[in-house]
Amino acid sequence: MLDMVGLATLSDMVPLTGENRTIAYFGMKVLRKSPRPGLQKLLAKISIDQRYLTEDDIGFMVTPRLNAASRMDDPMRAFELLSMEDEEEAGILADYLSKINDERKDIVKGIMREVNKKFDKREMREVIVIGNPLWKIGVLGLVAGKIMDEYQKPVFVWGKDENDIIKGSCRSDGSVSIVELMTHASDSFLEFGGHELAGGFTVHNDRIHFLEESLSLSFLEVKHPASAGGEKTNYDIKSSLDIVNMKSWREIEKLAPFGFGNPKPIFQFSNIKIEKIKKFGKNGSGEHLEIIFSDGDSKAKAISFFSNIDSFNSQLIEGSKINLLATFDLSRFRGREELRLRVEEIT
Repeated sequence: MLDMVGLATLSDMVPLTGENRTIAYFGMKVLRKSPRPGLQKLLAKISIDQRYLTEDDIGFMVTPRLNAASRMDDPMRAFELLSMEDEEEAGILADYLSKINDERKDIVKGIMREVNKKFDKREMREVIVIGNPLWKIGVLGLVAGKIMDEYQKPVFVWGKDENDIIKGSCRSDGSVSIVELMTHASDSFLEFGGHELAGGFTVHNDRIHFLEESLSLSFLEVKHPASAGGEKTNYDIKSSLDIVNMKSWREIEKLAPFGFGNPKPIFQFSNIKIEKIKKFGKNGSGEHLEIIFSDGDSKAKAISFFSNIDSFNSQLIEGSKINLLATFDLSRFRGREELRLRVEEIT
């Protein structure tokens, strides 16, 4: 069962330290040779070579499809896929989970469009609370995460369930424990729970319109002292582009599995030149960026998913000099091994 324990540990985003790290490390080894038909069919569906499965594949490709079961249908569908022994039925279920995951993406995109329209007309407080009775409860955690990533504030997103009860999900940017924040404003909630960075809640119908004010006032009393400011190092290693090679990758790989509590090392490359910018994406969508950088002696390719040339603090112009923060990324797309960088920030 170590493959399932490893999958659960990585999917639940617990800190990858201590015994969690051990479980994730050996869990990945077993996952790469797991004979489970459902897992194999799902990996084949999303074009992942099981022998080279990574924690990024789990976090960005496998887990969202398993979670789609509970968000869009019944969590038993995910259990059935992972426990099923019939290959044909496993293939049908893997296709179904991928299909409803695509539907989930469309729903989240629609809600985010609505969110952005509302934000154009409102003043931002210390905590963001936003909702709509028609929003699907199962996807609200994803919406909260997207808003939190963009605005770097604690976010509470709500909808109504089939019993007309207001429920929601919340995410913290690390400036406050989300559970401590809800505990301080407990009069506003019927129920709440979670951990430092994420949680869920149920609210009195007559209190929902006062929730943002209540949480924002509570935030000022319980926020972490570190969130008030202070300079912090946002990279681990400063280097030139000649470090981007397979020898370096093999050293970095020894620190895996990466995730919450054990992040990938971030490299800083200063005053490097943008040689070429290219858009790419599924069916020619152009929703991702590929950038070639050089520093005189070496060149390196970098990618940034779901980005455009206006997504960064510095304008991207071919021929200009920038500072890059990036992690290493080994792609095995279509069986071809390619070492590249994954952009964290460009200034």
